[in-house]
Amino acid sequence: MNPPNLLDAVRIVKGNERIAADFYATEAKKFTTAINVLFEQLSSFEEFHFKKLTELEASLEKNGDFIHYTGREFILPPKFELTATPGLKSMIQVILEAMKLEKKAETAYADLAAQIDDEQGHQMFVMLAEEEHKHYWILEKASTSLNQTGVWKWEPGK
Repeated sequence: MNPPNLLDAVRIVKGNERIAADFYATEAKKFTTAINVLFEQLSSFEEFHFKKLTELEASLEKNGDFIHYTGREFILPPKFELTATPGLKSMIQVILEAMKLEKKAETAYADLAAQIDDEQGHQMFVMLAEEEHKHYWILEKASTSLNQTGVWKWEPGK
């Protein structure tokens, strides 16, 4: 079973992706550190989600079919270190705001996945929720590290 307002829900989460992509693009311009690179990558990723949801919306409108979604790998640089600066407080505030966006998106996709009987549609929303969770996790590590040590070190696998 598909929720009766599936198209409305897709349009809402698509709009949320546009808001998130714009948020990250705007905030990336405010920083000249590793956070800038991270936010540019997150903006690009959310833009990717927006495009895929636009494809899904068109397919659902045309013939009621879900699209195949393979997901996208989020790749951070192999290693970096970001040291606290006088703008640390505003940087942490921006990261916390970004975490809220990611958690909201993750919850919305998980809720949609739970309502979709179509296997392809269900898997798409599960993957979208997982991708948003990974974004949240990366931002949470940044926030925790900056708050506790004043430094955010990223080394994959650690």
